[in-house]
Amino acid sequence: MADILAENLSGKAVMGSDGTELGMLYNITMDLKSGTLEHLLVEQTEESVAADFPIGDDGRYRVPVSRVQAVKDYIVVRR
Repeated sequence: MADILAENLSGKAVMGSDGTELGMLYNITMDLKSGTLEHLLVEQTEESVAADFPIGDDGRYRVPVSRVQAVKDYIVVRR
C-alpha cells in the first residue's frame, strides 16, 4: 500500500468489505515503543451498521489496522 498522510485520513468514512458503512474515522492508535499502528477508532454514525469489532469505553469501534484492505474515497476494512 502506498504511503498516506494521516491528515488525509481524518474524517474519512470507514466501510466494511461487504459494503456496509461502519462510521467515520476519529483517530488512530499506535504502540509508542515500536511505532506500530494498532487500531482505527471509528465513530459510529446514524447510517452505521452493527459490526463485530470491539467497542472502547468511548463508544467507538476499535478496528485493528491489520484489517485495512484499501484507502481511497473510503477506508475499507475486512469484516
